[in-house]
Amino acid sequence: MTHQRLLATESTWPTHRGKAYLSERVIMHGRDLHHELGNWHWHRLWLYSILGRDPGEQVAAMLNFFWVATSYPDPSIWPNHVTALAASARATASTSLVAGIAVSEASIYGRRPEVKALDFFHRAGRWCDEGKELEAFVDAEKASGRILYGYGRPLAKTDERIAHTMDKAQELGLAHGRFVRMAFDVHRHLENRFGYSMNVAAVNAALSADMGLSCQEYQLFASLAFTAGMVPCYLDARDQAEGCFLPVRCDSVIYHGPDKREWGAE
Repeated sequence: MTHQRLLATESTWPTHRGKAYLSERVIMHGRDLHHELGNWHWHRLWLYSILGRDPGEQVAAMLNFFWVATSYPDPSIWPNHVTALAASARATASTSLVAGIAVSEASIYGRRPEVKALDFFHRAGRWCDEGKELEAFVDAEKASGRILYGYGRPLAKTDERIAHTMDKAQELGLAHGRFVRMAFDVHRHLENRFGYSMNVAAVNAALSADMGLSCQEYQLFASLAFTAGMVPCYLDARDQAEGCFLPVRCDSVIYHGPDKREWGAE
């Protein structure tokens, strides 16, 4: 990139996505925020801001349920744990919630595994479009050392969210899409061969694939999904004595590393 590219945006920013004309109007993806979108519920607007199109009430309701179904107000869940810890240290509400949101993109739980599960189904769909067997794709993924996100769940053998999510999908007419059927076919194959269970990441990713979401669109949509569960954890820790959220005494730390350093005068 040359400096000419920088000079072109030194004092202006060309965009078709949105602009606020103060004292006049606000435009988002070509539509007036207050006149055309003002009656929408916030979650539908959130999806519209990401997709640049109206996803429709059924898709919005299904994706809304993803958020509801993962709003666990339990401070032992890691993003909630971080939020509660920040509250116990007397961080502000915004700082505490943002800290929890940031760690919800971990490699082994939360957003990133779900995005990788969605990528798995997109690639599996292309594989099957070439006339190849789904089971062969799954076996090739496993043989290559890839983690099969959506299959297996830490600390629990089953996932209570699957039945609720599928009930909602059935209600909205979204329970029998290509990728949902594929998700359960993969589950049967992995359960028979390796004893793997299924977690809701596979179901959510498959539904998202059927609804036409890309990986980045899904990641943007899901970035705030745990927030409602974080708030009660914030409030609990805020209302207790400062610094008392699950403290660990020094002699409870189990250390197996190199010899401890001797601190002396230097």
